[in-house]
Amino acid sequence: MFLLKSEDKFPPIELANADGVLAVGGDLQPERLLEAYKLGIFPWYNEGEPVIWYSPPFRMVLKPNEVYISKSMKKILKDEVFHVTFNQNFVQVIELCQKIYRPDQPGTWITKDLKKSMIKLHQMGKAKSVEVWKNDALVGGLYGLDLDQIFCGESMFSMVPNASKVAFISLCQKLERENYRLLDCQVYNEHLESLGAYEIPRSEFKTYLNL
Repeated sequence: MFLLKSEDKFPPIELANADGVLAVGGDLQPERLLEAYKLGIFPWYNEGEPVIWYSPPFRMVLKPNEVYISKSMKKILKDEVFHVTFNQNFVQVIELCQKIYRPDQPGTWITKDLKKSMIKLHQMGKAKSVEVWKNDALVGGLYGLDLDQIFCGESMFSMVPNASKVAFISLCQKLERENYRLLDCQVYNEHLESLGAYEIPRSEFKTYLNL
């Protein structure tokens, strides 16, 4: 594990430990955060802690055209139960991702500094959001960083059943139309797996990043 100062460059991602921890310290300036994602690194830490930078040995990913849409979700999409927009309410989406209660998670990794930098990156056209509406109310969504051919999903939320699934599927369909190579989901969880995501070795993920 490396200790970083603000001016230090990131070490090679292969030097991360078995848990994926690569370095601690540095800052979350928008340009530095964007550089980290381009190298296959992301921050994951709690408020009040130093920034912890990760590059896990296995990466949860999905090719946009491989998203799994169940029969029930196909009906929801066909019936237009929800209305989907893109990049219309980024700040509200990240704030709801930050505040939403998650029974399996005591806190949030979306700290004040991370949220501030992500909002700046959105203003720079690099961080983007998906909004899911029902009866003119924002009920679900997600946000992430756009690396042109790779979209790095950060977090999603759902206020009603299936809203986050609609956000995820809608994003995949948009990425497929725009010929994106990969949706980066970072680390394994069952919800993402149910939507078709799977793990690949870090070395394979690097090839998508052209490293």
